[in-house]
Amino acid sequence: MQYSVQNHCAGIDWQGVYHVLQAAGLASHSLELTQKAFENSFRVVFVYDQNQLIGVGRAISDGAYEAAVYDIAVLPAYQGKQVGKLIIHEIQRGLPDINIILYARPGVEPFYKKLGYSKMLTGMAMFHREERMRERGFIE
Repeated sequence: MQYSVQNHCAGIDWQGVYHVLQAAGLASHSLELTQKAFENSFRVVFVYDQNQLIGVGRAISDGAYEAAVYDIAVLPAYQGKQVGKLIIHEIQRGLPDINIILYARPGVEPFYKKLGYSKMLTGMAMFHREERMRERGFIE
């Protein structure tokens, strides 16, 4: 299947982005905060099947040697159809020779491992809603 990719925020339907994040179980912020996060990101990816938004992703970076990937989300009907892989490859294409840290929800580690990511042994986090993140399995 042929998908189209957009790597900028111009003309984006933010309600559609929010819908994709919700459908994938990742919408934990308001629509306004979600839009701000994507607009302030170093690299964004929006994947379409014709005119339908089916996947999103973003990375923040210093543009020199460090980046972090967030909000990789694919509509459930398109999961398992290479859309997530396309999003990751598009993000990585814009981050050559840069270390990438990936932030994912628990349970999807095998997907990222197949794409060359390794589980970190020294990662630490400080969350605004720490108890919620502990309940969801993000921290010990």
